[in-house]
Parts: sequence; C-alpha cells; structure tokens
Amino acid sequence: MDAWPYPLWIAHRGAGKLAPENTLAAFRVGASHGYRAFECDVKLSADGVPFLLHDATLQRTTSGHGVAARLTWDELSRLDAGGRHSRGYAGEPMPSLAGIAAYCQRNGYALNIEIKPSPGDESATGRVVATEAARLWAGQAVPPLLSSFSVDALQSALDAAPALPRALLLDSLRAGWFEQAQALSCAAVVTNYSVMDATLIARLHVAGLRALVYTVNDPAEAHRLMALGIDGIITDAVDRFSPGVGVLD
Repeated sequence: MDAWPYPLWIAHRGAGKLAPENTLAAFRVGASHGYRAFECDVKLSADGVPFLLHDATLQRTTSGHGVAARLTWDELSRLDAGGRHSRGYAGEPMPSLAGIAAYCQRNGYALNIEIKPSPGDESATGRVVATEAARLWAGQAVPPLLSSFSVDALQSALDAAPALPRALLLDSLRAGWFEQAQALSCAAVVTNYSVMDATLIARLHVAGLRALVYTVNDPAEAHRLMALGIDGIITDAVDRFSPGVGVLD
C-alpha cells in the first residue's frame, strides 16, 4: 500500500462533545489535547458555499431553525453555533470549509471531510466540496480525505477532483460495498467500529485499502482495534485517548 499520511487518532467533529461540534472552537479543544487530525461534516448553503454542519436542519446545534440548505452563507454565518452547547461558547459561528482549511494548514493538521449532503443534493455537494477542497489544498503535502455514506456524492467527488483521496463510509457491510469502494477508487473504507474485525482489515489491506473506524469512545474497543492494526480511529473521547500516549485508562 502507498504511505498513509494521516495520524491514527482523529477527533470527531473537532472535539464535538467538549465544545460545539463542527466549529473552530471544537478544533482548538481537540488540538489542546494533542490531536493533529480532525473529522468534520460539510454541506452546501443555498448559494453553494461549503460549510460545516452535521444535520440537515439547524435547530439542534444552532440558533437557527429549518433546513440549512435553504439559507445563504451570509445568513448561516450570522447564526450562533455555540450557545446550544453551553453558555461559554455562545456566539461561536459555523465555519466555512475555507475557514477550516486555513486553520488546519496554518497548524499542520490533517482533515477528514465527510461530505454530508442535504437530501437531494448528493451529486452537487460531492462535486462542489471536492472542487473547493482541491483548490484550498492545492500545493499542500497532505490533502484532505473525502469520505461519505453517499455513493453519488463520492462519484461526483471522483469526477471533480480525482487526485483527492476518498473513503466509503459504512454503517454495515451491505451487499456490493466492496465493489463500490473499488469502483470509486477509494483509498480507505471507514466503518462503524462494531463491524471492523481482523478478517475485514486483512481484506482491505490486501486490496490496498486502509481501514478506519468511527466513533470509538470505549477503551476496550480502542485496544482491540489497535491490536488488529487499524489505520484510523475517529473518537469523541479526546480527553481519554491521547494521540501521543494512547488510551488513558
């Protein structure tokens, strides 16, 4: 397999439990715990700007309401994405992909961008996110890893920016998943941690694919997966798992 440029430990949505998920504040908290690789969710505003948000709607994590994709980036950028987490983060904005790219590059951090389309926007989101990521990381030694549960989004990402590495996200091993990963020229497969075992890791490695898992917060599972030779662990538990030390029992 080609050399893998990404760290083993990846902070989920920044440090999305200790700070407001998918915000610069969360990235900074993750970095303060020693993390040098981060995962985030990216979708499109009404005017086609890639920005960070997990849900299709706004109300769980922001001061807004309704479908996020119906608002322009100017409208989205003025929402409070921190106050629903805790009072100390009130006023924290949602970042654009461009903002997160600048932060990661200035600090030498790696990024896993989960392409998270709003319903019906799968192909457009894959195309725009990949095109923008290729532009933002042009000339950088370590490009972002583009992942998605959406095959259509990954296909559009492949068509728009074939040089960027891709990963197929899987909650379960559905029929045809391996052939889809190969057809999309994926560099990795990222599964729910409960699915990953020695047989699956071996199959992926033989095929030249890396094996990553989400979202591991239990020390016993982290130990199991590291012993099997996992290539990447996405975690919320940035205060319990140390990239420099390992699991803090």
